[in-house]
Amino acid sequence: MSIIQPRTLKGFRDYLPATMAAREEVVATARRVYRGFGFAPIDTPALEYSEILLGKGGDESDRQMYRFKDHGGRDVALRFDLTVPLARFAAQHAARLGIPFKRYHVGPVWRGENTQRGRYREFVQFDFDTIGTESLLADVETLVVVHDLFAELGLSEFVIHFNNRDLLNGLLEGLGLSEQADSILRSLDKLPKIGIDGVRSELATAAGASPDQAEAILALAGLQGSNDEVLTALPAIVGDTSTARAGMAALESVLEGVRASGVAEERIRVDVSIARGLAYYTGTVFETFLTDVPGIGSVCSGGRYDDLASLYTKQRLPGIGGSLGVDRLVAAMEELGMVDDSGAAADIFVALFVADRAGDYLSLAAELRSAGLSVELYPDARKLGAQMKYADRRGHQLAVIIGEDEWERRTAQVKTLATGRSVEVPLAELTQRCSELLEASS
Repeated sequence: MSIIQPRTLKGFRDYLPATMAAREEVVATARRVYRGFGFAPIDTPALEYSEILLGKGGDESDRQMYRFKDHGGRDVALRFDLTVPLARFAAQHAARLGIPFKRYHVGPVWRGENTQRGRYREFVQFDFDTIGTESLLADVETLVVVHDLFAELGLSEFVIHFNNRDLLNGLLEGLGLSEQADSILRSLDKLPKIGIDGVRSELATAAGASPDQAEAILALAGLQGSNDEVLTALPAIVGDTSTARAGMAALESVLEGVRASGVAEERIRVDVSIARGLAYYTGTVFETFLTDVPGIGSVCSGGRYDDLASLYTKQRLPGIGGSLGVDRLVAAMEELGMVDDSGAAADIFVALFVADRAGDYLSLAAELRSAGLSVELYPDARKLGAQMKYADRRGHQLAVIIGEDEWERRTAQVKTLATGRSVEVPLAELTQRCSELLEASS
């Protein structure tokens, strides 16, 4: 029988313990923050009828979709995000849930796109959304949730860039390019990747914009300055259509609300170049960047999608939310040295020193666990040096060593692995002393 070469598909990856532990920590922190704002958990299937997903994110999302016929001959596809399934979910269950409804949802999504740094074809998102309100307070809260999440994760160097789609829509109305809005948005969304000249070329070829029209669009996307300076300069650039005025008013209101919520000015930026390539966004849009890892791209993005659920129900269900790119964030944290590469799952290592006392070691480990401590018991009575080498490699904080003499004296050697220092502790005091040593090391 020939050996099958072990390999993974391009754009997919295995997650070793250290990375998975970091992912679990990020998810646990996000869950705690989301629940603190009143969001409740839901789940939806990974697989949907294709008609549920097609056309919702735009042509590019349709091209990237993993779509096939199932065993029953049904046309199905893997979800490319968690927002479109939420719109379908809300349309089905709004009567039972009541509105406004606030949810969070963590799960994998799939996009057959070109792989790049921090970007994979299968990745985990952790979304939070508010469905059933057009209030700008929900927009404000969304940005505050993102701010509090990153602060809670210990990421001090981040900036939330936000915009309002109505600014560009108003400008395009004045330019007579409203029908080309989707292709223009997709072109602007590529600005960080292909630069101004690349976007200028796409505006001409994909959207049919004249040179003057293209320059007007690029003037908006290129507007920079402090938050107040950008707000002051906008009217002269976007024009005086009702759509543009609504966008400017919303942008200003959201900024005032975020400031009132205590978010520092350096953490929030009015950035009218933010477009968001998905077609369903309607108002506020945002992206979050880590200033210490600029090349990783946005690690938390989202916005308002007031018309998405109308594709599934006549009930009006406007929504706004954010999506944390868990795997991209973990990749950034790895670059920042924030991920413990040991992957240790337990703080305490118990060496198996005397083979015929296995029952005593099992009882000891169970006693420590019953006190809330995490303990790994080595399964084989190998030489102590080999066991300690294993404990060091695994990243345990403490090692408990009990030989025959210690069992007779009812004591244990407790070694702090980071310093190599050992102390002899009576077994009756072992739980308390381990707790004290762990607390001191943390």
